[in-house]
Formats: sequence, structure tokens, C-alpha cells
Amino acid sequence: MQHKNTQSFTQLIRRLWTQLASNRRRQFGLLLLLMIISAFSEAISIGAVLPFIGVLTAPSRIFEHSIAQPFIHALEITSADQLILPLAVLFGVTALLAGGLRLLFLWLSVRLTFAVGVDLSSEIYRRTLYQPYDVHIKRNSSEVISSITAKIGQSIFYIIMPLLTLISATIMFIAISVAIVFMTPTIVLGAFSGIGLLYIIIIRGTRKHLNSDSQKISDESNQVIKCLQEGLGGVRDILIDGTQETFCASYKKSERILRRAQGNNQIISQGPRYIMEALAMVLMAILAFWFSQQLGGIETAVPILATMALGMQRLLPALQQIYAAWSNIRGYLSSLQDSLDMLDQPLPDFSRKTDVKELNFQSSIRLKDISFRYAPKTTQVLNNVNLIIDKGSRIGFVGETGSGKSTLLDIIMGLLQPSEGIIEIDGLPVTSKNQHRWQSHIAHVPQVIFLADASIEENIAFGIEKKQIDHALVRQAAQQAQIAETIEAWPKKYKTSVGEQGVQLSGGQRQRIGIARALYKQADVIIFDEATSALDISTEESVIQAIESLNDELTILIIAHRLTTLRSCDEIIELRNGSVFKKEIPVNE
Repeated sequence: MQHKNTQSFTQLIRRLWTQLASNRRRQFGLLLLLMIISAFSEAISIGAVLPFIGVLTAPSRIFEHSIAQPFIHALEITSADQLILPLAVLFGVTALLAGGLRLLFLWLSVRLTFAVGVDLSSEIYRRTLYQPYDVHIKRNSSEVISSITAKIGQSIFYIIMPLLTLISATIMFIAISVAIVFMTPTIVLGAFSGIGLLYIIIIRGTRKHLNSDSQKISDESNQVIKCLQEGLGGVRDILIDGTQETFCASYKKSERILRRAQGNNQIISQGPRYIMEALAMVLMAILAFWFSQQLGGIETAVPILATMALGMQRLLPALQQIYAAWSNIRGYLSSLQDSLDMLDQPLPDFSRKTDVKELNFQSSIRLKDISFRYAPKTTQVLNNVNLIIDKGSRIGFVGETGSGKSTLLDIIMGLLQPSEGIIEIDGLPVTSKNQHRWQSHIAHVPQVIFLADASIEENIAFGIEKKQIDHALVRQAAQQAQIAETIEAWPKKYKTSVGEQGVQLSGGQRQRIGIARALYKQADVIIFDEATSALDISTEESVIQAIESLNDELTILIIAHRLTTLRSCDEIIELRNGSVFKKEIPVNE
């Protein structure tokens, strides 16, 4: 999925924020408040170090300090030695409070981040399923799967969590810096300026590499899913042809590029940490030597050095977290943009309504001057088609491959919109507003029946929650499809698992389950799109008999290659060069 215009970090974060539910935004607001409180507690714990170390090394100086007098008088302390216990308790309490708040922030941020991941992934899946059929046939399913799974995962781990870390660490850094600067402003400001400058240089030097790796991660995530789909989907041919190594090589190439780009991001984000830790140790050694040469010697410097050491121990990880979070975010912005593009897919009006009213179908389906082409500059598939289909009739459609039979029925089903012309149901035009109501009347039996790896009854009541399945209606549909006797002879009956893609069933059994599925929907119109063309003659005959036994009130449209399949039809329509012609019905022998 290539982007002509890669959006900036701020644009993408703004788009992400607009996609969050209002309750998630409130939760992030509360989390921000917790960040500020946590940072404030860290600053207090750092500030408590100086008097605590001071009272251990020179208690009299702390006892006589003007800032300590209100504290001393409140506790009725009479000697310097009595300061040790209350300051030790104060230091311990502030340290425990700061640690507890950090742990609470970690728990809440992780829970909230993953909850947002569920929201986004589910919404992408929802919006994808609501897209028109012509959108699905034009896009690569591997890109959709990658956005729903891999790229949302990348957005959680490398965008949302690092963003929270970035904000939290920045607030923490500012709070602790302010606390330390009050003690030794010149030294601290100089040290922080130097470290900050080094990080800025690293950021500028790695920006291009991160942008390049970001696009590689986005592209190769799609390609890895594509390799898996094609390899597993065509495993029969691969086994027969012995082409395993070709598919393995293709997968390995994409996987290597993906993992190398991810590894580069990790090196760039984590590498500076070790340099900064070493520089901090050198800085502390220099400061210790410098203080030892000043008036008062090392004894005076110990509280300041201890405070700075603890401050560095907090600040360096905060700086590294800021830098690592920024690096991760930069390295996965393309994945976030892909996910946001999927979240921007429009939803049809009917998806927001729970009280969808039926579109009455009592008389006829009328096609008026229907023309269709798949793209503006492609060949016209249908040309000025006019057709009337009466309710309860059985219409057969024949024609050479590519003549437009399936396209015409896709238009009737509302899956494709005609380039020109209209469809009327009892005189009422089918539009985007009532299309879903018309589709509630239709059931479709394709050449290849999709079967979920579930039970027989779950496949017949496909799309219905397990606890809401009408078992009596399942059995009735199976009886009408003439497969109930076979199912009820199996040990588990309707609870029998069909296996992945129905591998445990014969071709005829799969087609009958497809018919039962259509009947379970209790549709008025059933469309058979070459539903028997892949069967042998004997199996096809039994399936045709099942179709012929269906209720006369059903409107049945059948695409078939053999005219004998259409012997029970009221009318046969032949498609040639995008136009329709009536054809003679074969005589039953």
C-alpha cells in the first residue's frame, strides 16, 4: 500500500485522536492527570534526598537552616540527631509513593492502549465488511488483513504506547529537572544542555533511516500476509508441482526485509542509551573531583552529588524514553497511516439504523436500459439490457464465458451499481438508500460454497450467532435442500464439523448446504451462480432435483453452462455481446 503523500506526525496523531471514542478520550485525559501527579511525586522524592543525606553527613547544618525551622518546631525537635528518623520516614514515603504511582500509570496505560487497539481493529474490520462489492474486488485482501492484524499491533506497540511514554517522560523530565536546578543551577543546566544537544544530533542523523524503514515495514507487512495466503491457499498445486521452495524464498525475502527494518529501528532507538550512561558516569567523576577541590571539601559536596546521582538515575532513563519513543513513532508512521486510511472507509446509511424496513416484492423485478463497465476506459460488459422477472418465475441464464451473466446477476443483487439504467422492484427504483432492504430478499448459491470451520447448523445459519440459531428452521431448510437425511445419519447430526472449507464433505453435500443456507434466510429470490457446474453429472442431477423441488413462490435465477440444467425454467435468457436474447427451453425427456 503506497502513499503518494505521507502525512506528518502531528497530522496522523490528530487523525488518530478523532478516531477515538469519547470515553477513550476522557480516559486519556485522566491518564494525563496521573502523569502530572506521578512526575510531581518524583520531583518530591528527588528533593527529599538533599536534606536526608545532609542530616546524615552534617546534621547541625540542616538543623540550623531557616527552611527547616517550621518543620522542626512542628515536630518539637530539640536536637539535630532527632531529624534523622522523620527525614528517613519522609524519604521512604515519597519513594514508595512515587514508585506506586509509576506502577499504577503502567497498569492503566497498558490496559487503555490495548483497549484502544481492540476498538481500532474492530472498527477497521466493521468498516471493511460494509464496503461495496466493487471495492472488495479491486483491493488486495492481504492489505486488509495486514491493516487489521499486523499494522494495528504495530500501532499499539510502536505508536500509542511510545506516545504515552513520550508525554509521561517529558513531564517527568521537566519536573525532576526543575527540582535539581534549584540546587545547582549552573552545573545542572550545563550538563543537561550537553546531553540534550547530543540527542538532537542523533535525532537529526537518524530521521531519514527511520522514514525509510517505516515504509519498508508497512509494505513488507502486506507482502508477508500475501505470501502466506497464496502459499496456504494453493497448497494442493504446490504439493503436486513441487514448488515449495519458490514460495518459501518469496516469503523469506519479505520477512527478512521486514525484520531487518524492525531491527534497525530497535538499534536506533536503544543505542544512544549506553553512550549517555557512560557520559553520565564520567560527568559525575569530574564533578566529584571539582567539588573536592572547593572550600569545605568532599563533605560539603556529598549531599549535592548524591542528589545529582539520583537525579541522573531518573533523568537519563527519561531522556532515553523520550528519544526511544520518538524513534519508534517515526519508524512506524506509515503503518499508522495505513490503519487510519482503513478507518476512514465510509459507512453506508443503513449500518447506523437498527429498524431497517423491508422493501416489498410482490410483483416483478424490472431492469431498464442497464449498461455496465468495470472502469471508465474498459470494454462495456452489459449494453442497454431490458428485462422483466415476475415473482415466482424461474429464469435461466446462459452464455459464453465473459458474456456478462454473473455481472448481470451481481447488479440484480445490488452488489454492483449499473453504469447506466435502473432496477425497479414493483415499480420502485433500487437506490443506495434502499439497496440493503432489497438485498434482504435475496439469497445466493455460488459455484464454490464458502464453508466456515464450524458445525453443519452454523454453516446453514451462516452469520447468525450460535445461541440465536433457530434449530427447527435449520432442519426444515436441510429437508427442503434434500440433505437432512444424510446429516441425520451422522453421529453428531447437525453438530458435525465440516472442517476447513468443508473438506470433510463431498461436492454435492457442500452445494446442498449452500441451498439450505439460502432457504434458512427465507429469501424471496434465490440466485444460483453456476452452482452445479463443478459437479459430476450424477451429483448435478440430484442437486437439480433439490432445486426443482423448492417452493413455487420462490423466484429462482440460475446461471448454467448446460441447457439441460435449465429444463425446469419458465424462460431462458442468453447473453451475447452484452445484450440479452430469449432462448428455447429444452424438452424434458
